[in-house]
Amino acid sequence: MSTDTSAAADRIAVIGLGAMGLPIALRLGEKWTVHGHDVADERRQLAAEEGIRTYDSASAASAAAAVVVLVVRSAPQLEQVLFGSSGIADDLPAGSTILLMSTIGLEAVRDVAARLAPRGLLLVDAPVSGGPVRARSGDLLVTVGGEPTGLAAQCLDHLASTLRIIGPRPGDGQAFKTVNQLLCGIHIAAAAEAIALARALGLDDRATWETLDAGAASSFMLRDRGARMLADYDSDAVHSRVDIFAKDMGIVGQTSRAANLPTPLAAAAEQIYLLGVRQGMAAMDDSTIVDLIAADRDRSS
Repeated sequence: MSTDTSAAADRIAVIGLGAMGLPIALRLGEKWTVHGHDVADERRQLAAEEGIRTYDSASAASAAAAVVVLVVRSAPQLEQVLFGSSGIADDLPAGSTILLMSTIGLEAVRDVAARLAPRGLLLVDAPVSGGPVRARSGDLLVTVGGEPTGLAAQCLDHLASTLRIIGPRPGDGQAFKTVNQLLCGIHIAAAAEAIALARALGLDDRATWETLDAGAASSFMLRDRGARMLADYDSDAVHSRVDIFAKDMGIVGQTSRAANLPTPLAAAAEQIYLLGVRQGMAAMDDSTIVDLIAADRDRSS
């Protein structure tokens, strides 16, 4: 691939072309020039087929980009992309903006922001909620810690239907996302237990779900994940992986312990996702934990 380094005020690099990164790149590509990188060959190939110009390294993809969007899975991946042997932090010119759209935890983000500042690099902490379909249509909830300006602010506006500046510091967005994921993780687990109990009592999945959704027990996660928990639901589409919530609920636990705050419901929900990972369900949709609870492995295998 080319390593053109000429300045481009409308060029955006997206590093991480996974389940969220690729739809984010495609959405941004509607308005700007997007270059992308992912460590997985198949993800780069898929992105190229969708019209994204891809590169074999993060540094090549981010060369001359006005904004670098990072959609990595974990703090170690963020560390590698920025400061590893081929990290981009030393190659980006002072004044560049790094837009972090991953959920990796409060302390990790504050540490990275402090290390980028002496290089003249601005980190905007902007974790997202909503899933791949909503990312592609620009319907994400984005919670921001930092001060996005210029092209970075325009990118966020194009990706979000709800954009909230939570606070002025990198890490503030992560703090809010941790609170958000606490509720989401518990709600999915609770919905799974409810549907599993209905099965155990001989009730019809769909009638139970539809009636629950019409009453006070309804929630977004019951409506969204519950639809995919039904016994007659036959889609293999993965909207949000089990191992993502195992990671996110781990962040909830770490953060709450650091704050000396008990979160027993979150801890219980985390164990369900971790058990799913141990049972080989890591890459499956998180709604399939209903089959784990109901001991119905025929549907989740």
